[in-house]
Amino acid sequence: MSTPENAGIHDFIGIGLGPFNLGLACLTEPIAELNGLFLESKPDFEWHSGMFLEGAHLQTPFMSDLVTLADPTSPYSFLNYLKEKGRLYSFYIRENFYPLRAEYDDYCRWAANKVTSIRFSTTVSSITHDEAGEVYVVTTEAGETFLARRIVLGTGTPPYLPDSCRELGGDLIHNSRYVPNKEALQRKKSITIVGSGQSAAEIYHDLLSEIDVHGYKLNWVTRSPRFFPLEYTKLTLEMTSPEYVDYFHALPEATRYRLESQQKGLFKGINGDLIDGIFDLLYQKNFAGPVPTRLLTNSALHTASYDETSGTYTLGFRQEEQEKEYEIETEGLVLATGYKYAVPAFLEPLRDRLRFDGQGRFDVARNYAVDTTGREVFLQNAGVHTHSITSPDLGMGAYRNAYIIGEMLGSEYYPVEKTIAFQEFSV
Repeated sequence: MSTPENAGIHDFIGIGLGPFNLGLACLTEPIAELNGLFLESKPDFEWHSGMFLEGAHLQTPFMSDLVTLADPTSPYSFLNYLKEKGRLYSFYIRENFYPLRAEYDDYCRWAANKVTSIRFSTTVSSITHDEAGEVYVVTTEAGETFLARRIVLGTGTPPYLPDSCRELGGDLIHNSRYVPNKEALQRKKSITIVGSGQSAAEIYHDLLSEIDVHGYKLNWVTRSPRFFPLEYTKLTLEMTSPEYVDYFHALPEATRYRLESQQKGLFKGINGDLIDGIFDLLYQKNFAGPVPTRLLTNSALHTASYDETSGTYTLGFRQEEQEKEYEIETEGLVLATGYKYAVPAFLEPLRDRLRFDGQGRFDVARNYAVDTTGREVFLQNAGVHTHSITSPDLGMGAYRNAYIIGEMLGSEYYPVEKTIAFQEFSV
């Protein structure tokens, strides 16, 4: 791949550098026919560093790295990273397919430092389209401009806060900032976690393990009717397949939205071992007497207020099955409320060239394009409503990138699987 300095008009520019666009950078690096550039606002690669709890690991195996499922021979594979770091035999002896979360982040940093097409500390301010030149003009906050025939959006999904908690005041934190704020959080007399997924469970387990050291009261409140485990059976995993993407994408929009809501437990549930570990820890802690902790389900957060004088939040919940309202007062508040895609402001000049569905979200084509031509602006992630649970799945990242590369080249460079599932999704 040509270096950015000699590029002129790029074949494509990737905006944002999470694992998916980083995987695209690695897979396009050896392709002479594609001249790409990746722009990232941060000074270095960073992936959920606020949730690097000790021992926390991925929920997908190491083969769901940046490249392997598209190109097992790639020098950017996780196994090659382990070999270069002198950790390959240790990983082998460990006999655990799931990399540590901090280890995966280090692997991504290792790969990012090897790729020549990445520019960090570069924030995009706007993208326009030059009709005469048939190119996209990418302008940065520093006043630089870059030209490209295509755009690949990889800005990710920012942390989501419930409406009642926006601009609430105080020192509440989203789970994405838990680790750097943990020490201050544990100095409070009471802590409440709101949320139902893996992050909420990890934080609850972490705080519960040290509850007798610090003496705080600990609440975990979820809107879900129970603490759902992540469904990880093999026939369910076949839903992360090309066939299921084909099936799901062809469904009516209303059906897809209904399934999106129903399928959250397939990618937002809690690891079963962690659920059991929480119960075992509760059992152990309660042996010496009742532990000051509460686990509350079926409870939707409706109101929230903050008293600056007392430094206390008052949270108003509704127990949905009983249809009863109640309040919890807490000094510490952790919102493990997930992430939600927002169309970047720098795309506003392109709005007339982009496709949106009836809900105001991107109308993502089967080939991952979101522009009116169907071949120029591609989207990483943020397509659960069109491509199902495969959208955020790390294991499908290499597949999607192989697909996008084929679209940009006009021919298949990395073989893209068409069928892998034993089951049939359509009739």
